[in-house]
Amino acid sequence: MKIMIDGKQYEAEYGEYILSVCKRNNIYIPTLCHSDALPGQGSCRLCIVEVIERGRAKVVTSCLFPITSEVEVLTKSEKIMSMRKTIITLLTARAPKNKYMIKLKEEYGVLDEEIERFNVDDAEQCILCGLCVKACDEVGTSAISTINRGITKRISTPYDEPSKSCIGCGACSFVCPTGAIKMVDTGDKRSIWGKTFQLLKCKGCGKYFVAKEQFDYTTKKLNESDRDIICEDCKKKMVAEKFKDVFENFR
Repeated sequence: MKIMIDGKQYEAEYGEYILSVCKRNNIYIPTLCHSDALPGQGSCRLCIVEVIERGRAKVVTSCLFPITSEVEVLTKSEKIMSMRKTIITLLTARAPKNKYMIKLKEEYGVLDEEIERFNVDDAEQCILCGLCVKACDEVGTSAISTINRGITKRISTPYDEPSKSCIGCGACSFVCPTGAIKMVDTGDKRSIWGKTFQLLKCKGCGKYFVAKEQFDYTTKKLNESDRDIICEDCKKKMVAEKFKDVFENFR
């Protein structure tokens, strides 16, 4: 299927999201709450684009809009750039000192005085995109959630206490676009959400890399009681060596 994006023609699969087509063709659309591993958020609205279909234009979130017909997409129209600037202004007012938000603010020409009119918290880093909560839910622990409403809305553990269901996997920290969730590994210990975890050592390289709770949780999920404690780097080396031996046998 052929679609027009910013005046140029591109190929797209039926049902493919606009953002996916744009990323594949190196067309830049800013995102915050999007992750290829956790699609379907659409909460930050930063990836909005203008879609012209049957002569009518509408604003949609590119990460959630599936292509089902030959449409025209505008990613940088005057209307879209103005709306994105407003979104960035509001998000930057939420986390004014965050490095990623400052970068977006400068990119879209948001002035400091446009931020200063809000009651800002310089210490805040979270923009409430919800990606961390979704990651935690996908893991299956649901250790964190969105609590409160309105201006007091935030992400936290139940009653702000160390969560009993948290396994220290760090999935929430890895997907956070603004680095708001701090995870600190020191020696054989990991700290996150006010909880300290014992890290296990890789049998291959000796590096501490995974929380015991996480390893036990995934081992039970996979039903692999004899599973070795091997880090991703060592797994890749083992696979590479295995394929090397296979290729040697074919010579």
